[in-house]
Amino acid sequence: MMEKRPVANTGIAISPLGLGTVKLGRNQGVKYPQGFELPSDREVRELLALAFDLGINLLDTAPAYGLSEARIGKLLPNSRHEWVIETKVGEQFADGVSRFDFSEQGTRRSVENSLRLLKTDYLDMVLIHSDGDDVRILQQEAVLDTLLQMQQHGWIRAVGISSKTVEGALLAYALGCEVVMAAYNPVYTDELPVLEAAAAQNKAVLVKKAFASGHLDQFAAKNPVEQALSFILAQAGATSVVLGTLNPKHLRENVAVASAVLGA
Repeated sequence: MMEKRPVANTGIAISPLGLGTVKLGRNQGVKYPQGFELPSDREVRELLALAFDLGINLLDTAPAYGLSEARIGKLLPNSRHEWVIETKVGEQFADGVSRFDFSEQGTRRSVENSLRLLKTDYLDMVLIHSDGDDVRILQQEAVLDTLLQMQQHGWIRAVGISSKTVEGALLAYALGCEVVMAAYNPVYTDELPVLEAAAAQNKAVLVKKAFASGHLDQFAAKNPVEQALSFILAQAGATSVVLGTLNPKHLRENVAVASAVLGA
């Protein structure tokens, strides 16, 4: 069983692999090499149960992931407290278009909607879903202060950003965020300074795009999954790697590789 890892000093402990759930709720405008059908309720329930049985307790979702939050709220197996749910604010996706709102009102409305859809009275982690202009969002918009206030009231356990820039991620840490979602894989290492800062400052990083959104096999002919997970998990700052799959076989293989890499 994969050993859980702390998220800064929040008291949250997460598995070194997390399950990304965009594919549970959205198949429009996503950057995967092949199209896919949304899974049935039974398939979602079975996938979540399998993830839990394999030692995964982290679920990555977002309002921009279509039906994902609602389906998790409806179909989540086991007790709520056995899961760590990370969602986001700032981006909505409807009619094939992303819309961004980083205002106080928009942030509060988004968090309240996530609580309702997920059928919970708290969110473990809420990340700002950046539009790419990380520094401006953090410095000039109301979203971070609003999330920190909601954290003080106990609705949110950890606050962070799903960043697009090193500068934004490092600024988020400096402004009090405990967690950043950053991209890192064997063919994209620009955001390594974020992982290094996390290790030095006792912060957390959720690694996205570990397999380059399904394109990694173009670069690694042999064992791309093993190569990617070995590469990422060798970094002390990589708290958890978020992987999105609908395939139970792939999920089992990913956990087996991660367990071997970690000696679990």
